[in-house]
Amino acid sequence: MKFDHVLLGLLAIHPRSGWDLKEWLAGEGQFVRSHAHPSQIYRLLKRMADQGWVVFETDPRDGRPDAKVYRLTDAGRAELIREARSPFEPASRFQDPDFMARFYFSAQLAPEQLLPLIDTELDYRRRQVTLMRPRDRSLSFAEGTPEADVRRLRMIRELTHEYGTSAVDAWIDWLERVRRLLADGTIPTTSTTSPEETPR
Repeated sequence: MKFDHVLLGLLAIHPRSGWDLKEWLAGEGQFVRSHAHPSQIYRLLKRMADQGWVVFETDPRDGRPDAKVYRLTDAGRAELIREARSPFEPASRFQDPDFMARFYFSAQLAPEQLLPLIDTELDYRRRQVTLMRPRDRSLSFAEGTPEADVRRLRMIRELTHEYGTSAVDAWIDWLERVRRLLADGTIPTTSTTSPEETPR
């Protein structure tokens, strides 16, 4: 999910200033998008305004520069829904934030996409495990550097494998749990926002 769609998704929840977006991304949002520089946020907001996806109102601030508070236009919301419903291709690294960004925003914009999104990610990770877990992890040091400590390198490799195995297993467990909750209706898969939750 491109960064501009992440920003559109945040504005779909409620209007925010560029500063508000930066603050969210530096806190909770670091699990959705990392290393968001303020200049990049403001540059994208200007571009999205030029495209007609957002508009802003000036909010006077006592003793501080006025803030531009951005909200979605109908065109911006249509673009965000189009992105939320577009095909999802899992990244090779399960820690990639694209899935979580889609999951976060599909929940509010395209709830019918939640189960297919989970299924696509689950199928990909299960195939990864099937292919990679039984691989030959033996090391050949025939042309290793003289400084290489074979015992240490083997231990580091095994510890790395151990971490990756436990992490992807935990990820698959979480996906399966979320899928069960969605399938049995514990998490609504249709739009049922209350007036307070409706994007303004």
